[in-house]
Amino acid sequence: MALVLAPEVPLRDWLEDLDAVSERSPGFFTGRPIIADVSNLKPSKSELKFLLAAFKMRNIRIIGLEGAAPENVEPDMPPQITGGKPAGEIDVPDAADAANAAVAAVSAFSQDPSADKTLMIEGSVRSGQSILHPEGDVTVLGSVASGAEIVAGGSIHVYGALRGRAIAGCTGNGRARIFCRKFEAELIAIDGLYKTADDLGSKFHGQPIQVNLDGDSIILKTLD
Repeated sequence: MALVLAPEVPLRDWLEDLDAVSERSPGFFTGRPIIADVSNLKPSKSELKFLLAAFKMRNIRIIGLEGAAPENVEPDMPPQITGGKPAGEIDVPDAADAANAAVAAVSAFSQDPSADKTLMIEGSVRSGQSILHPEGDVTVLGSVASGAEIVAGGSIHVYGALRGRAIAGCTGNGRARIFCRKFEAELIAIDGLYKTADDLGSKFHGQPIQVNLDGDSIILKTLD
């Protein structure tokens, strides 16, 4: 599954709205596979280059384009994507408000220099919830439901089932890891590299695993 961004005219106003989402919810786009649907813009080649540069400047990684004229898509641009099926809209303002509340709580927690940088979630993370903790590790004593998301600057530890999205090392920490007791994740990512459920296959499904980076490769291992 990928998040679709559909720019509209006037583009400057749309980019300002995008910046507002990023400011309210830092890390909202981190590690997400994102497709740019430019059907509404019908951009020329130069306009498409400008838009992709604007995404890159905002650290938004575009994995595919939809609705662009084939003659305007150069070889170094993301590939054309067709045949996608909508999976429902994301309520960005609510998601941003929830994420903003999480970040505010973490910031207050981290103001004490002697405080542990690990964020402890004593229950489970429900579908639709997004937990953002760029300052360190996140430990979930319960499970992470499908449609839920954990974004951590450090490692992620899930003592139950991991069915949603786990994005570790979001601040550039390639040494971060992901641990869980039951692996059923929709997406895993470390330091900007990610794999979706389709990429992962069924080999590790339902098993206790750890995830780490080896160069530019995501490595999964069972926990002995």
